[in-house]
Amino acid sequence: MTEEHTDELIEKVVHVNRCAKVVAGGRRFSFSALCVAGNKKGKVGIGFGKANEVAESIKKGLDQARKNMIDVRLKGTTIPYEITGENGAGRILLKPAGPGTGIKAGASARAVLEAAGITDILTKSLGSKNRINVSKATFSALKTLCSAEEIFSRRKES
Repeated sequence: MTEEHTDELIEKVVHVNRCAKVVAGGRRFSFSALCVAGNKKGKVGIGFGKANEVAESIKKGLDQARKNMIDVRLKGTTIPYEITGENGAGRILLKPAGPGTGIKAGASARAVLEAAGITDILTKSLGSKNRINVSKATFSALKTLCSAEEIFSRRKES
C-alpha cells in the first residue's frame, strides 16, 4: 500500500491487479487499481481504475475515489453503533470500540477506515476475502451509518 498527502487528503492504493490477455504476438497486460481517498475527518471515497499501465490505473482510481467521497457519521474516534456492510459476496461486520483499541481490521478494510478518520474499531470479514469486495462492503457500511438525531427523527415520524 502506498500513501500520498495532497491538500489534507490522504490517498492510498489498496491493491493493484495484473490481468493478461493472450494475443498473436504474446501476452498483453492490463492493470486495475483499488484506491481510497479521505481527509481523516469523516470524509472517505473509494475508486477502481483500469488501464494498460499501472500509473494510469492508479491515477484513474484516485480520481474516482475523490469523486465518490461521502460523509461518515462518527462518534468520537469510532462509529456510533454496530453495522454490517455487503458488496457482492463480501460482507463485513464493524463494531465500535473503546478509546485506545486501535483499528482491528484486515488491510482492505483498514485503508478505508483510516482514510475516514476512524481510529478505534473492531471488524470481522464474514464473506468473501476478495480485497475489492471487502473494501466496497466497508464503504457501504460506513455510507449507511446514521447519527442518533436522524434515528430519533425517523422514529417520531412512524
